[in-house]
Amino acid sequence: MSLTFVPPPVQKINSEIANNAGVEINVLRLDLMHPWVNGNKWYKLKYNLLEAKEKGYTKLLTFGGAYSNHIFATAAAGNLLGFQTIGVIRGEETLPLNPTLSFATQQGMQLVYVNRETYGQRNSTTLHADLRKRFGEVFIIPEGGSNLNGVRGCLEIISATTQVFDIVCVACGTATTLAGIALSLEPKQRVIGFPVLKNGGFLAEEITQFMNNYVAAGLPISSSSPASWELVCDYHFGGYAKVKDDLILFSHQFTQSYGVPLDYVYTAKMFYGVMDLLKQRYFTKGDGLRPTIGHRILMIHTGGLQGNVGMSERL
Repeated sequence: MSLTFVPPPVQKINSEIANNAGVEINVLRLDLMHPWVNGNKWYKLKYNLLEAKEKGYTKLLTFGGAYSNHIFATAAAGNLLGFQTIGVIRGEETLPLNPTLSFATQQGMQLVYVNRETYGQRNSTTLHADLRKRFGEVFIIPEGGSNLNGVRGCLEIISATTQVFDIVCVACGTATTLAGIALSLEPKQRVIGFPVLKNGGFLAEEITQFMNNYVAAGLPISSSSPASWELVCDYHFGGYAKVKDDLILFSHQFTQSYGVPLDYVYTAKMFYGVMDLLKQRYFTKGDGLRPTIGHRILMIHTGGLQGNVGMSERL
């Protein structure tokens, strides 16, 4: 197995709901890029891994929950690229390990469990200093790859396709991906984020800070003026990693109808939201300030399908 990627295809969804709304919807299948290191996880890791390699680090340390896609992808990418990896996991060890953590250990990742209070300090310099005392010279990647390196990688997501879209829709956990996409598009385009956390409106401040810090750092940018963006916070289904029967049913029906598997934590919630908003003609409403846009929508499939195995065990 090598870290060789398949160009992600754009799949058109021939939906009667979309047709009735006068909108074309498509899916950027980032889930098909690589068996283990796929979706937005790779884009958020890419420049972190490059920086670690350039600075001569041999060990990576990062953070995540017990079912974290980021832990899964970091363990695999680190193994394939010759890094030792350490995962700081929120909560107590539970045996047997769930499929996510079992895979991580198979990839050579050392798991370190910390209580929620300690985990809450995961971005603090004090905890980082303690971890370096314990594990030596480690390159620390924040939870979810949520730093400017992560934003930089996400600027490259839309360049995976040569097609042009009016609106890009993406699920949001840390909003790193949305910030990168917005910075990569033109002002006439729009990005809509669907937070998977309850009360996800707080992410607006995170997005603004990411974008401002990225521009201030002088990092590469493809547009002098980024696209507009917004958050739709009504499709979290109870909060992070929470699901309900109608979400599960929707996910199964969507997969059966269009051959696109969805993960329950991220993509299923965003896809559900898009299809529901299509019924409301949300994307074809003008805002009074500009012509109505949204005739071509791109939904980003951010991968994460590995989490469905563990989620199914919990349902």
